[in-house]
Amino acid sequence: MQNTEAFHGAKLALLVGERLVSILRDKDPEIPYPDMWDLPGGGREGNESPEACVLRELKEELSLTLTEADLRWKRQYTSDLDGKSATWFFVAEVPELDINRIRLGTEGQAWRMWDVARFLRMSNVVPMMQTRLSDYLAEREVA
Repeated sequence: MQNTEAFHGAKLALLVGERLVSILRDKDPEIPYPDMWDLPGGGREGNESPEACVLRELKEELSLTLTEADLRWKRQYTSDLDGKSATWFFVAEVPELDINRIRLGTEGQAWRMWDVARFLRMSNVVPMMQTRLSDYLAEREVA
């Protein structure tokens, strides 16, 4: 599916029960939020859809393959980088994850699974990821 609607990129909260997969960003001072915990995802390439973008990034960053059907929730946000462009936030909840399949790609220093509650309290997390994950969790509780 191709999507020509303008957007900057996409991120994914990959939940395994009450645990969350996260990536420690590189220490490079030239990138936004260096040396902070982040969620898989990144910038759009070509005319890919938001779904294709986030699934490609997940594969590149952690060697994990999901399908669009695995994406349980999505919401469009305004980018924190320029305050204008659109970004997408997705959530996938998987009952099990073989962590032996995870292989860190060329970006990031490490990956880790966190308890969701702890991730939401940490001070060294990209702030909008906590806000966006909280948005999802609030809607999930209501449903």
